[in-house]
Amino acid sequence: MDIPAFTDQDFNVFHIEGLDPRMEQLKSTLRPKLEVLGQYFSSVLSVMTGDEMFYHVAKHARRTKNPPNDTWVAFARSKRGYKMLPHFQIGLWPTHLFIWVAVINECPQKAEIGKRLEKEAGPLLENIPGHYVWSDDHTKPGATRMDHMDKQDFKNLFIRMQTVKKSEMLCGLQIPKDEAVKMSPDALVKTIGNVFVHVLPLYKMA
Repeated sequence: MDIPAFTDQDFNVFHIEGLDPRMEQLKSTLRPKLEVLGQYFSSVLSVMTGDEMFYHVAKHARRTKNPPNDTWVAFARSKRGYKMLPHFQIGLWPTHLFIWVAVINECPQKAEIGKRLEKEAGPLLENIPGHYVWSDDHTKPGATRMDHMDKQDFKNLFIRMQTVKKSEMLCGLQIPKDEAVKMSPDALVKTIGNVFVHVLPLYKMA
């Protein structure tokens, strides 16, 4: 399977004005690449997790006015969808490529997962590289580096999962656009695979 590299054109999709023109370009340039990554990494993640993993490329189907500012392929153990489950994502904002594990607000077990992470995540956190990032909102591009957070920050993040309906948990790597477009297909595959290895314990706990 030929894994595609990302280009400036892929990231520039998000600068196109208007819903229809942006979606048209997104479908023709980015979506085929996400499909290939989906096919490839669904097999990889099935082996890593021990569950059959299915990939879901974002369709942005409910949008009627605002064009999407990011897009992704998600991986979960359900063929029907991923938002209700802990899942993995590979995607793009105009500024960066992201690769991470996610528990988002549609997950009905989110509070339970937050409680478990609050109690037991200590050893897992020690194995996550300092340049990885954490976020509590998948709809915003910002995230906080692991090495800029202390124990209380993590505790607060996991408590928010239990108490704030819209709070989420995402952990992984953000690669700036300028670096991402220089990555060869082999480097891209290796980097994504390494991120999934590092965040796999979080996924398993979730």
